Amino acid sequence: MITDVLSDATARMSKALEAAKDDFGTVRTGRANPQLFSKILVSYYGTPTPLNQLAAMQNQEARTLLITPYDKGALRDIEQAIRDTPNLGANVGNDGAVIRASLPELTQDRRKEFVKIVRTKGEDAKVSVRNIRRKAKDELDALKSEVGDDEVARAEKELEQITKTHVDAIDDALKRKETELLEI
Repeated sequence: MITDVLSDATARMSKALEAAKDDFGTVRTGRANPQLFSKILVSYYGTPTPLNQLAAMQNQEARTLLITPYDKGALRDIEQAIRDTPNLGANVGNDGAVIRASLPELTQDRRKEFVKIVRTKGEDAKVSVRNIRRKAKDELDALKSEVGDDEVARAEKELEQITKTHVDAIDDALKRKETELLEI
């Protein structure tokens, strides 16, 4: 029972870590990257749909992304969704078959804004990990009458170590992203 609680908490914390890394990838660093555009939601026949499900994306140049819709009827909707996305600042052009999204050069002020955004995303991920820890601790406390105080105390120490490992991994990913953002 204790191992089930700990393995569940570890799996969920790992998912939170991966989600944080994905979120960090959506913040641009100066290069066009398809991952920047993957979370953009496009109104496709009235349904919000992720852009990566509607179009193929590839780097054309360092700051230009070529977006080829699978359905040419969605071209205008995709173009509008990219224009309406805050914090992207992409210049969008459409030739009737593909969309070219050009990202402007990053200024130092813009880089600092992105660092703040990434720090917020990192803090959100750490809060998520701590919430998972709290829920697992509650589950362990509920098991005290069945397995004993010593076993629960040992499991709580292990849970703290698992939590620390995941929080440290989020911090490491955050530091790497900050360095990448501030690099000129």
